[in-house]
Amino acid sequence: MWSKVRKAGGRVAHALRTEPKAGGDGRTHNLFEAAAAYVTAGAEDDQERAEEAAGWVSPEALSFGVNELACRAVIALARERGQSPRAVTRELLGLPAE
Repeated sequence: MWSKVRKAGGRVAHALRTEPKAGGDGRTHNLFEAAAAYVTAGAEDDQERAEEAAGWVSPEALSFGVNELACRAVIALARERGQSPRAVTRELLGLPAE
């Protein structure tokens, strides 16, 4: 059983490992830095910056970082508005209120 846990832990660690971009500045980027840059580039319609940020970490790490950023943003916006996170997400996505 412990071998399965170690194997799963190794896969998670590998997915979250940051990778310097080939030919780049050689700096290792944090997955949250990558997520922030990727989301900001998307909001500003800057495809080149989005592609650059996507190359800083593995796709799995980027997905995790973007998800974490989205959750934190929804929670902050819900607190600011005095609404539930569910109400905020439905409004942001243009879905009818429940």
